[in-house]
Amino acid sequence: MEALKQLLKDLGSDAKLAAEYEKDPDGVMEKRGIPDEAREAMKRKDVDAVRRLSGLRDVHLINSTIHAHD
Repeated sequence: MEALKQLLKDLGSDAKLAAEYEKDPDGVMEKRGIPDEAREAMKRKDVDAVRRLSGLRDVHLINSTIHAHD
């Protein structure tokens, strides 16, 4: 899921996007084309599912938002 992978990286590096995500996670994920299964995992803050779905190993829950770093 390339869209999820990119969103996670962007949340880790773009403070404006992270703030927008905090206010409206569904809106951000919809704009980014995140599939339903990944949206649900993100909303549940299910780090293991997000890792599996994104293919990223370096995924973290920080300040109640899941993100990744390059």
